[in-house]
Amino acid sequence: MEEKGKGTDERWKGAIGNLTEMASNLDSLQKLLLKKAVFVDDETFSKASLSSDQARTIKVLEQRVETLERELDAAITAAARARAEKRQAEAAQKAAELNAKEVTRELENTTRVFQLHMEELRAKQEEISKRDDEIKLLEAIIQTLGGKDSHS
Repeated sequence: MEEKGKGTDERWKGAIGNLTEMASNLDSLQKLLLKKAVFVDDETFSKASLSSDQARTIKVLEQRVETLERELDAAITAAARARAEKRQAEAAQKAAELNAKEVTRELENTTRVFQLHMEELRAKQEEISKRDDEIKLLEAIIQTLGGKDSHS
């Protein structure tokens, strides 16, 4: 039984040693808190709490402002790109309009040249027709004269 009691004593001594160490640690912690801790009244605590809440709100608002600034920058960039694309489209449209005018002018000139050629061809056709009539008349005269010669 003595052996049993001896083991129990050692456990109790170990437990008491642990408690003593914990008490020492708590005492050190309490001294540290007394040196470092600041005790304030309720009004000061309320103001500090309000300031802390406001600081958090300001931080959230600053982040939101940064986000909005990035979105604004992106929108400005997109608008600038859209303006540049619009200018390019307008320039392309102007070039197409000038090209269409040039093609129309060329068609008009070609039409005038074609009309002149047609008038010239008609005049030549009339001249050919007139000479053809003259040739037929001369042939008729020749046949008439030739026919009289062969009859005589």
